[in-house]
Amino acid sequence: MGAGKPIEWIRCDESGREMVSRVLSGRPFIVPVPPLHRVPLRLGNIVEISGPSNSAKSQVLLQAVVHFILPKEWGGIQFGGLERKAVFFDLDCRFDVLRLSQFLTNRINETCGSISKAAFDKLFHSCMNRFLYVRCYSSYEFLSSLKELCYQIQRKDEAVGSGVHLLLIDSIGAFHWIDRSNQLRGVCKGKNISPQSFQEAIVHELHKLLLLQPLLVLATKASLFRTETPNEFQRSSISNISGERNLFFREYMPAVWQSFVTHRIQLHSPEWNLLDIVDDCACV
Repeated sequence: MGAGKPIEWIRCDESGREMVSRVLSGRPFIVPVPPLHRVPLRLGNIVEISGPSNSAKSQVLLQAVVHFILPKEWGGIQFGGLERKAVFFDLDCRFDVLRLSQFLTNRINETCGSISKAAFDKLFHSCMNRFLYVRCYSSYEFLSSLKELCYQIQRKDEAVGSGVHLLLIDSIGAFHWIDRSNQLRGVCKGKNISPQSFQEAIVHELHKLLLLQPLLVLATKASLFRTETPNEFQRSSISNISGERNLFFREYMPAVWQSFVTHRIQLHSPEWNLLDIVDDCACV
């Protein structure tokens, strides 16, 4: 044992209160806008938002963006925003900047009421300066963009990397079927590049980003449903309220992505009139 006292072997480094304070200060909980407010989220979480077409997945992302880029307080007016940068990866190539602009304008007008044009323009531009938009047309471009973002954060680039707390992906499965088709057709000669390989590389880069900068990652994913009896690939079911049939959710993303996700939120289209039954963390 040496010259040290035996009590030194069991002396604690910090109390439970000190540990909780340290953890929460490093990766604090976030209170996002509905419907994400139902899920206890913090920086470092990976949230998968799935649902069929017209289930408002992109709208949820826009609400999160506005909540992050709005200031907490401006000119004596409380906006309740987080005043943080957000990076939006548009893989579906359907992002509408006018929609974001209108949504942000409405939030400012609702909070401020009457405001001069000069003051509005100053606040609007300060918010939009916290928003970074990246459009990708292939898995290669997406992977390259993630590597570049990681590099910018390492450099602490004020224009890009510094202060980024929200990363959005719309949608994570956009290139899955294209990559799968290219693999079957042998587009990449001499290389066996599968969707699994791309996802492994993407998850690896996201891991690096989270180590460099705590981020909240929100990724949408289109849901696939089948009416057949569920098999080992169909992990959860959604039942019609009338009980006439069952629709079974089919997971198509590689296992490396599934294990990377920390929270899952299932949205549904209102006209489907379906019950929400999700196998993981959250249901909306």
